Amino acid sequence: MSDKVRARVSENGDSAFSVRVDAGGIAFVGDEPVAMGGGGLGPNPYELLSAALAECTAMTVRWYARQHDWPVEHVAVEVTHEKGPIEGQARPGDIFHKTVAIRGDALSEDQRRRLIDVAAKCPVHRTLEGTPSITTSTAEAVHV
Repeated sequence: MSDKVRARVSENGDSAFSVRVDAGGIAFVGDEPVAMGGGGLGPNPYELLSAALAECTAMTVRWYARQHDWPVEHVAVEVTHEKGPIEGQARPGDIFHKTVAIRGDALSEDQRRRLIDVAAKCPVHRTLEGTPSITTSTAEAVHV
């Protein structure tokens, strides 16, 4: 992974919250659901965050299996996100749940267990568990 990634977002006027997202040389639309005042034209921010966690998990499991030449046929990951009570915290927090499906009939139980352990160590998972630094600045215009 490169040291610096960039994502740019700009309102596109297609709904009250609709934006054009440019990331990794790909452009797509993000939006809020109709029930939240958007047009439902694309994924909302928490859907994108959940997708990033699922994507990173699948890629990390695949990478590890390839490094060890393990017979993984297919990896699929589902992530859910909700706000709710977290033990030991006074305020509700962000709760993510990952379900990892690994198909590979020739995998041993030890290999499967190791791949699930690896799934909990993908870079996005670690970022969400850590304490990232986020700064905010102002600019005359952001060009998208």
